[in-house]
Amino acid sequence: MPVLLIADDEKNIRSGLDLAFTDEGYTVITAADGKEAWDKLQKNYVDLVITDLRMPGMDGYELLKRISSSYPTLPVIVLTGHGTIETAVETMRDGAVDFFTKPVDIDKLILVVKKTVAASSLAEQNRKLSEEIEKLRKQQGYGKIIGKSGKISGLMNTVAQVAPTKATVLITGESGTGKELVADALQALSTRSSKPFIKVHCASLSQSLLEDELFGHEKGAFTGAVAQKKGRFELADGGTLFLDEIGEIDAATQVKLLRVLQEREFERVGGEKTITVDVRVICATNRDLYSEVQKGNFREDLYYRLNVVHIEVPPLRERKEDIDLLAMSFLSTFNSEDGRKIEGFTPAARKAMFSYSWPGNVRELRNAIESAVVLTRSSLIDVDDLPPQVREMKGDSSVTFTLPVTMDEAEKTLILETISFCKGNKTKAADLLGIGRKTLHRKLASYTGSDEE
Repeated sequence: MPVLLIADDEKNIRSGLDLAFTDEGYTVITAADGKEAWDKLQKNYVDLVITDLRMPGMDGYELLKRISSSYPTLPVIVLTGHGTIETAVETMRDGAVDFFTKPVDIDKLILVVKKTVAASSLAEQNRKLSEEIEKLRKQQGYGKIIGKSGKISGLMNTVAQVAPTKATVLITGESGTGKELVADALQALSTRSSKPFIKVHCASLSQSLLEDELFGHEKGAFTGAVAQKKGRFELADGGTLFLDEIGEIDAATQVKLLRVLQEREFERVGGEKTITVDVRVICATNRDLYSEVQKGNFREDLYYRLNVVHIEVPPLRERKEDIDLLAMSFLSTFNSEDGRKIEGFTPAARKAMFSYSWPGNVRELRNAIESAVVLTRSSLIDVDDLPPQVREMKGDSSVTFTLPVTMDEAEKTLILETISFCKGNKTKAADLLGIGRKTLHRKLASYTGSDEE
């Protein structure tokens, strides 16, 4: 639960505010002057400070300046019995988030505190996500694949182990999962990282064009061949060739590709000279190549040549714990590209993103964040800024109540169903519910009669 520090030399005001905020579920620390408040601030974690301005010894002005200097992200609300516009302007300039004159409208103060604490907590969550992204990038040695899930950690461990070798790699996975990024990582972490990295999108080329692209041609090999042209294998000599959508190549090209993989040599179209190359081959496909072999659409011998090391890239629905990190990473990218200063995501937006199945995988998430950055008019991306299909939170994420039901019973059902939805991950459940982890455990303890975490 949030912790408030209340500093005021009037005992009745301290007691009244203490009682009011304790009833609202806050933990309250009180101080009779600025020095006592400052001392307690050094010893306790505090989410927000409420301070009077005029106090004996260290007054509220000095306390505010010290907090602004030492704890710039800690919100401070100022109270005073002698409020003027000049005083309000001065305190806000010195770092106060709001200004109240006495006697204080307690309902309004509570509302401001709730909004301020929520915004501060959200900013802290977003800051931690950004720090976690940077930490992951340093650990992995490759910054474009973001994730801390078991599947992504295992994938990156495999990439790190395989990258320095010459082994041919077959990358499979649904469209939009990031297969090309895995190929990029294999190249970046390899001993060939400074050598050519040539990419060919096989599905975009016809049979004749693909053969010409891969192996090149001699002058006069066909109408329009006015000069010799080197193919992608030749251009990649000493480096790596990435063949995307390898499952789309025709039977004739499969035969020629098999020869290159076996013998590391080929001839240009229309040529007789045999060219030898040292090329590492990485392939990717969203097809089930083994199934294509069974159907007779793909050569079995070529399949086994390509499938020396197999890396399966998981769909986003199987690594949902990475959604927060991916969304924050994309937000940072588009903030920079579009000159925006969006700070993060509301709990409702995060819940919607977590609940959606993302059939288009990471590519769909990236596009959704780019759209939200462009369209939002707020400092935070809310659920209404997300695409319609995400807002609807399609999937098995509904909670039903049998009426009549009390608020306590409804809250208990919501909490337990959210934990179940998060597969027991209480930290993720607390984030989706918009409450602190300690608050979640306290509520769970009240249901079971224990304080077990």
